[in-house]
Amino acid sequence: MLLKDLYDLNPVERVKVSRNSHGQPVGSEARLLAGYLGIISRNANMLPINYESWHHMLDSNKNQALDNIKERFALEVSDDHIKKALGKKWRDHKSNLKKLDFKKDISLEEKLRNIPPGMLRYHWTVSELEQAEVSSGQKVRRLQLFEITHRKKDGSLMTFEAGEIMEKLKEKKAEYEAIASADSSVNLENIDNRIITEVLGPERYGWVRFQGSGVTPTQYFGSGSQQYMPSGSQAQAEV
Repeated sequence: MLLKDLYDLNPVERVKVSRNSHGQPVGSEARLLAGYLGIISRNANMLPINYESWHHMLDSNKNQALDNIKERFALEVSDDHIKKALGKKWRDHKSNLKKLDFKKDISLEEKLRNIPPGMLRYHWTVSELEQAEVSSGQKVRRLQLFEITHRKKDGSLMTFEAGEIMEKLKEKKAEYEAIASADSSVNLENIDNRIITEVLGPERYGWVRFQGSGVTPTQYFGSGSQQYMPSGSQAQAEV
C-alpha cells in the first residue's frame, strides 16, 4: 500500500500497525505510518508552526491530529508514542523551513510574501516576525506589518480597500509624527496603536490586530501600559 491509497480507504477500513516488545511500530505498515505522520506534521491548519515548541502546541491541535491518524490506522502503539513521533516530525519541518529561509538573502517584506506551499499566511507571518525580532532585537512596527501583509508577491496591493486603508494610515502617521517631533517623550509604537485604532476602530476584546490568535492585549501592550492618546482638541492644537 502507498500513502495515496490511504485516502481511498472506506470509512470502516484501517491499516493495522503492530508493535514490538518496546512498544515501537514495526513492519511495512510502520513505514506507511511514518510517512503519514510526515504529511500531518506539515498540515498548517492542524499543526501551526508559529508555536515556539511542540510543548507549547495546544492539546486540542495534537488530539485533532491523533484523531485524523486513527481514522486511517488501527494502532497497537500508544497515543503518547504517536504524539512524540509527530512532534519530532513537526520540529524537523519547522527547522527545514527556517534553513531554507536563512539561505535567502532577501528583505523581511519579501520573506513574508514568499509563503511556502501549504502554509497559512498568518502562521508564516508570525513565525518570520518572531525570527526577525530576535535577530534585530526590535519589534516590527504594526503599521509596517499591515503594509507587508496586504501586498502580493510582486508588491502590488491585494485589494483596493487595503490601498484606501493604507493611505489613511499614512496620513494619520504624518500627523502624529509631527506631534512626536515636538515631544521626545512620545513613544512611536504607541502612536502606531493610536493610528490603527482611529482608522480601523477599537481592538476587539481579547484580540490584537495583525498579531493573530492567541496574542492578547495584555501580552502585547503590557498590563500597566498607557498608550499615548492625546485628546482630539490637543492633537489639533499641536498639529
